[in-house]
Amino acid sequence: MKMDQKQTSTTLSGQKVTWKGWASLIFLILCFSGVFAHQDNFLRAFDFTALLGQFGHAEGAKVSIQGTGGSGAREAFILALTMVPTTMMAQGLIEVCQHLGAITAAGKLFQPFFRVLLGVPGTVGLAFVSSFTSSDVAAFMTKNMADEKLITDDHRTIFAAYQYAGSATINNTIGSGAALLPITVLPVGIIIALIVVVKFIGANLVRLYLAARRKKGTAE
Repeated sequence: MKMDQKQTSTTLSGQKVTWKGWASLIFLILCFSGVFAHQDNFLRAFDFTALLGQFGHAEGAKVSIQGTGGSGAREAFILALTMVPTTMMAQGLIEVCQHLGAITAAGKLFQPFFRVLLGVPGTVGLAFVSSFTSSDVAAFMTKNMADEKLITDDHRTIFAAYQYAGSATINNTIGSGAALLPITVLPVGIIIALIVVVKFIGANLVRLYLAARRKKGTAE
């Protein structure tokens, strides 16, 4: 594990980041963070959700393509089908920006923070940002980084633990939890901050477990 971490750090330090890399990183952060989601001007065109759009309704229908009351394999198939545009759109944006050097720039920018907070390389920075608004995009980014050997299996496990608890924190808190917000005693910002803190605690518990397991394996 330590060797993998050293190799990751060496790879990041050996790669030069151009202005294109930083520009593409800033674009991805703004796109996936949702900061432009509620703008009423041209800036909304740079929001991932706005770019993704939404399914239309059949004439006279009140529900979208997924409908209501479904069950079993057919309902699961339709649900998976609705995720295809999200995954394809995210993959296209990430592949283009990765070619421009966004992933390398993210590694250099977030490396000091995530190495201390989670014990993972800074390359997870983009997935971290996107996980606030979309669990699907963050999961795809994490899988893609693992497939390309940018993170190890232990890194993936720790970061997946962070994502799994309270995924898509902002969207789910404001959207799914909208009915509870009027009766909460805390501002929504503090609620989201508390959720993020608990997510970090859970991920570090997994981190400690993996460290203990490695130590036990070394002792044997």
